[in-house]
Order: sequence, then structure tokens, then C-alpha cells
Amino acid sequence: MSNIQSAFDHGKAFIGFVTGGDPSLEKTKEFILAMAEAGCDLIEIGVPFSDPIAEGPVIQEANLRALAAGTTVDKLFGLVADLKADAAMVPLVFLTYLNPVYHYGYEAFFEKAARAGLDGIIIPDLPFEEQQELKPVARKHGVDVISLIAPTSEARARAIAKDADGFVYLVSSMGVTGVRAEIKTDLASIVEQVKAATDTPVAVGFGIHSPGQAKEIAKTADGVIVGSAIVKIIEEHGDAATPEVAGYVRAMKAAIS
Repeated sequence: MSNIQSAFDHGKAFIGFVTGGDPSLEKTKEFILAMAEAGCDLIEIGVPFSDPIAEGPVIQEANLRALAAGTTVDKLFGLVADLKADAAMVPLVFLTYLNPVYHYGYEAFFEKAARAGLDGIIIPDLPFEEQQELKPVARKHGVDVISLIAPTSEARARAIAKDADGFVYLVSSMGVTGVRAEIKTDLASIVEQVKAATDTPVAVGFGIHSPGQAKEIAKTADGVIVGSAIVKIIEEHGDAATPEVAGYVRAMKAAIS
């Protein structure tokens, strides 16, 4: 088993996301260290991909910047290994599409992930019904495959939850990633349904950007996930984004604590 559970051991978890290699691998490392120090309990590292179908324009553009900077899966494994050399580093999870994992080869990918110290992986375009080709390989190497439950997954939510590893990623709204002024989904009832089927923590993501939204969601969920808002700060401030990212993380963590 991975170390993901530790992210939820001390109250509500704040989970932050950065696109690996945007604007550079060196800066990604700096951002992650600052985010962990500021209160992130788990950090998702986006593996840049040319066709990120679940992402809105903010993360799509970050993917393009990272690819232009020469970011590769192997370089991101190296980044994880560097970060995990610090025993105090929070759990780290890749967010990637299936294509890069498939072409790398499942056995080779998860063997290298385990050596680097990667705790989990989120694959938005991997349907629950098709996880069984990949999940046993990941489990063998101690890497959790994080399952996603969408607002339209109600009929399948219990089955997905029962087989969940690490944490359950509950998608707050339909559509692609990006900041949303309002989140109208009845998340409390979905969280209740998931919790009836599993003891695995439930974290909510997609669209969350304000402390008020985070505080409201944390009333029922075990964790709050924020991606686009952090990536937007990095887009706006570039190499100078570290203090801005850290300040944002501190404010969001305080809101759910």
C-alpha cells in the first residue's frame, strides 16, 4: 500500500495540483516544496499530454508549456525521486492520461514509479470497467490507482467505491477542469453514498477555487482538490510564482481546518 492514507490522518486534507514542467522542472520542484510547507497534504503532478481531454484551457495551456520545455515521463520520475529523498515529503500522485502509461508499458511504468516513490496515479480517461488490466500491476508495485466518481455515476458509485484505493476522487461538476463560480451538484448525498460503501477517504475536485467553496465542501468530504486556480497563479507569475502559490495554499488550508 502507498502512503496516501497519511494525507487524511490529521483532519481535512488539502490536495493541490501542478503541471509537471511548467514553466520548468526546477520550478515545479520549488512549487511542490513550497506547497507542502504551506499545508498541502497531498500533491498531484500533472504529466503533460498533447490531448488532455478532461482539462480546461488553463491546464491545457500549461501542458503545452511543459511539453515545449522538454518535460517527459522519465524526467518526472526523476523529480519524484528527488522530492521523496526527503522523508517528510507529502504523498505524491501523478495525474496522467492512459496513452503515456500504455505506451511506456504497465510493468515498466509502475516498476519505475515504485522506485521513484510515487504513491498513486489518477487516469481520467480510464473507465472503471477497464481498470482490471492495469490495477493489478499497480497494486503489485504499491501504487494506488485513484478512482473517479462523477455526478452521473450514481448507479455505479457503490461499485467504484468498494474497489477504491488511496482515496476516491469525486468530480464536483460535469465538463472539464476550471474555476467555477458556483458548484450546484448535491455533493453531500453522493459523499454519503460513497461512504456507505467504503472507508476510503473521499476528496472533491473540479472547479473549486475560493476558501468559501473549500470550507463548504469540507463539511462533508474528507478532502478538497484544487488544480486550475494554482496553475493560473503559475501562468500569471511564472518563475516568481512560488510565494503566491504558497500564500494561496495557506489560505485554502486554513479555510478547511
